[in-house]
Amino acid sequence: MGQLSRIGVAIDSDLLEKFDALIQKRGYPTRSEAFRDLIRHELVEQAWASSDRQVVGTVTLVYDHHVRQLSDKLIDLQHQHHRRILSTLHVHLDQNHCLEVLVVKGKASQVRGIADALISTKGVKHGRLTLTATGTEL
Repeated sequence: MGQLSRIGVAIDSDLLEKFDALIQKRGYPTRSEAFRDLIRHELVEQAWASSDRQVVGTVTLVYDHHVRQLSDKLIDLQHQHHRRILSTLHVHLDQNHCLEVLVVKGKASQVRGIADALISTKGVKHGRLTLTATGTEL
């Protein structure tokens, strides 16, 4: 670790209160360590997004399956990227909503592109890409 630098951050008191509760729940010893962890996480995500590094990850989608042709669009996108999508899990949450989890592998830029295409599809209520290393470089 390099030389430490102190910075000042202005945060809304309600947001800080929620942040403090979160970091206490997760067991962070200090706010500083929690901030460092958040920053490292974002820096790693940015590095992977712009690189040719091999990654694995999951794309999680929640959507209303009654939206016209949404299921077909999502399936078509998955078929276009069948070499990068290793597995899928489909769960019926209720009469209207589905959860889909896709396990993806490939170059970071390709994986992010697949996730962006799926998440931005009209009718998807929420989506998230979670990336991690393949383990070969650890």
